[in-house]
Amino acid sequence: MKIYHKPYRLKKKKSILRNRFFWLTILILIIIGGLLYFVFFTPFFQIKEIQISGNQKVLTENLQGRIQWVLSHEGNYIFLCNSNKINQEILQFFPQIASIDTEIKFPDKLLVKIEERKPAAIFIYSDKYFLIDKEGVIFEETFPNGDEYLKIKNLTLSQGFNLGSKVVENDILTSILEIESKLKGDFKIPLEEVIIASEQRLNIKTLEGWEIYFNPRGDLDWQLTKLDAILENRIPPEKRRNIGYIDLRFERVYIFPENYNQ
Repeated sequence: MKIYHKPYRLKKKKSILRNRFFWLTILILIIIGGLLYFVFFTPFFQIKEIQISGNQKVLTENLQGRIQWVLSHEGNYIFLCNSNKINQEILQFFPQIASIDTEIKFPDKLLVKIEERKPAAIFIYSDKYFLIDKEGVIFEETFPNGDEYLKIKNLTLSQGFNLGSKVVENDILTSILEIESKLKGDFKIPLEEVIIASEQRLNIKTLEGWEIYFNPRGDLDWQLTKLDAILENRIPPEKRRNIGYIDLRFERVYIFPENYNQ
């Protein structure tokens, strides 16, 4: 008995060109491509304006030039703008700047706010003079300019430095500026310079030719109180030129020479 099988018939494949999902995918890709082209390859979102405010010493042209240099490497489009990279570059390249805030303003503008460092004293190193801010950072080479700013030397520095480096610790500088304010304001003692001899010793040189030794890590109010008592009761202004120094760092106050009254 013969068995007959139905002949196998191949199912004809449907053309991909007739698949609606294929055309939908193509349409989506075209839309995305068009948006990307509009965003990254048309002038509409290119950064056309950089507004800088707050700078006084640093020239606007120099700041704009450095920002443009960053944009040329990162991409001169608002969506590619890396404000953190701009801030880092500006702070590194311009030590006179203390802080910077960069704001992206759509569709084509950058707003850059600058805060420059303000001098608090003059730092002396290797016969050179530098402006130093309240954070202990040197930021600009300068020249001696009379008594406008207190002059500071730091003998504890073990190596050189660059502009933008911290050369005096914040708490030490705060103590120095507090001492300067008290001596000039309350005691009417003009100062020549301050030498940071160690973390526990400040040598305050007066324009009268004598020195005062403070411990910046100690109680400054108590040390100044002791100085006030000594100058008030034991060393009148006319006898100050006879002393070499007053040491306030210990419980007992030391005056050299001891025979300053003679």
